[in-house]
Amino acid sequence: MTHDGAFDVARAEAAVRELLLAVGEDPERDGLQDTPARVARAYREIFAGLRQEPADVLSTTFDIGHEEMVLVKDIEVYSTCEHHLVPFHGVAHVGYIPRDGKVTGLSKLARLVDVYAKRPQVQERLTSQVADALVQHLEPLGAIVVVECEHLCMSMRGVRKPGARTVTSAVRGQMRDGATRAEAMSLILGR
Repeated sequence: MTHDGAFDVARAEAAVRELLLAVGEDPERDGLQDTPARVARAYREIFAGLRQEPADVLSTTFDIGHEEMVLVKDIEVYSTCEHHLVPFHGVAHVGYIPRDGKVTGLSKLARLVDVYAKRPQVQERLTSQVADALVQHLEPLGAIVVVECEHLCMSMRGVRKPGARTVTSAVRGQMRDGATRAEAMSLILGR
């Protein structure tokens, strides 16, 4: 679901200013004077997925007669934990089996990941949303999405376990078949 309103830069700047005051900082000191504006611009970019739909990136398809698995590995993921508003990052692997030879551009799979990653997010939902969007818009015979990320909310605070990676998967349609899933995982894990 997207939000119809434009990004409210003034409101974001005011909120950052208030946050700086709340943590005991002086937003007028050297080094912080332009921080509210910088953070507002950064958040507009970081959360751009709130104003995008998967159809925006999956609308172009090609009928090339390819009916075997298509898999794009190691798509960089940068997202923001909705619980702590700190980043999580890693890679996504996105694959599908075309129906009737209907494929989309390879870059579209990376763009689809960004649509959902550029929102306040949890990794489990991100993974499912990408798989479900593939199924809805491409109507493939099957889809698989595997996401591996390090969460800074776990690395730099709380339990403080840097390097721990969380792996989530979403499997749809024919990719649920044991042999097909094994083929996909072999391609994903093969380096």
